[in-house]
Amino acid sequence: MKIGFVGLGRMGLRMVARILKTHEVVAYDINPQAVAEAGELGAEQVNSLEKLIGALPTPRVVWIMVPAGAPVESVIDGLEPTLEDGDTLIDGGNSHYKDSIRRAERLKDKGISYLDVGTSGGLEGAESGANLTVGGPEEAYRAVIPLLESVARPDGYLYCGPSGSGHYVKMVHNGIEYAMLQALGEGFEMLRSAPYDLDMMAIARDWNNGCVIRSWMLELLGDALEGDPGLDTLTGEVGGGETGRWMVETAMELGVPTPSIALSLLMRFRSRQDDTFAGRVVAAVRREFGGHAVKEAE
Repeated sequence: MKIGFVGLGRMGLRMVARILKTHEVVAYDINPQAVAEAGELGAEQVNSLEKLIGALPTPRVVWIMVPAGAPVESVIDGLEPTLEDGDTLIDGGNSHYKDSIRRAERLKDKGISYLDVGTSGGLEGAESGANLTVGGPEEAYRAVIPLLESVARPDGYLYCGPSGSGHYVKMVHNGIEYAMLQALGEGFEMLRSAPYDLDMMAIARDWNNGCVIRSWMLELLGDALEGDPGLDTLTGEVGGGETGRWMVETAMELGVPTPSIALSLLMRFRSRQDDTFAGRVVAAVRREFGGHAVKEAE
């Protein structure tokens, strides 16, 4: 296959390198340096979306790997005028599943298939084989299986159903990830606070050898602790939050209780505050009604 690839960031470039092992790639990004790097990997370089479409055989397949929201809309707006009946667009980013449904309906009128592909596995997955969950027209999915096989680990891709389902499944995956990460953070803070001199890196390594909670996340935590035992080079501010917020909002719409995921999302927001007025209110009221001690500001 010869495919177009739009979005050559940290994930995109690694995915292009993997795809090039079995397919041809025409690469585009708004950053010319990223396009040049894709060229060094063996991709055909173009400097516009119009030229990308012109370089592809019909029916065309274009993989979009850009941030959710306006960037995806911008790419689709740029591609749509030159796409034709039978072409396929793949959104491999973390788009909201409702946006994917809307985009699929919009493109369907022109005979363009839209596949929403949840891509998981992080940078290592992009390089060594990702996990993919696919939503959209089944016929279009089957046509791009050779491409999916080149991106994913063996048996690491799944057709989930109609438009939106691939990104819905990825949204839920990310919500679970939030809760697991928060549990690791709280558990290792307990270890750090113990009345013992515990080697947390050794504990992470030990737990990952047959323990019930063994996982890739625990392995990565062990790697981080080995390089920086107290994680002193970091702050506790946690980024992200978009897909977790979608997960919690959707859970509320569906009436599904997800307290662990919701609280892990709120803790991400809390991590970005050094001190909170809400905390000071609680401390002040406790002092007023019960004479409880407060910590004076420095």
